[in-house]
Amino acid sequence: MNQAPSTAAAASMPAPVTHPAEAEQLVGHLTEVMDALLGTVEEETKLVRSGKLRQAIRLEGAKADLTKLYIADIARIKASEGFISKLIPNTVQALRQRHDVFRALLQINLTVLATAHAVAEGIVRGVSGEMAKKAAPSTYGRTGVANAPARSAYQPIAVSRKL
Repeated sequence: MNQAPSTAAAASMPAPVTHPAEAEQLVGHLTEVMDALLGTVEEETKLVRSGKLRQAIRLEGAKADLTKLYIADIARIKASEGFISKLIPNTVQALRQRHDVFRALLQINLTVLATAHAVAEGIVRGVSGEMAKKAAPSTYGRTGVANAPARSAYQPIAVSRKL
């Protein structure tokens, strides 16, 4: 049984491009957004690598806004893919190549952010372990070796997400 798409799903689908000038404008806008987003991501990567996390966090709002624009443009290009590829096939190929470079730079950024996250988590776990050692009574086991603190000796640590 065929069902008509729901009005919510239809409302969320972007309108396809229907005019050549509109297609050129959309591709131009996507290029500008990708350039700005790449610049922001590269700056964030550079700041995180150098340990300037406070400055990197300031880029979060701009990065989110650019990401929303990027997603909207990509959705509209996908909705108009047939029209745009017939109208300007070389531009579509150039966009695909540019997107591959974009994806590679995003992967580098995600790797740097994941590394920074892992390092920060390791530091917090180390601090928690040291605090547990100091809080737990120092006892010795059967072999004469000091016992590690019990799991119950570990206390939660509150971490502020704002730097």
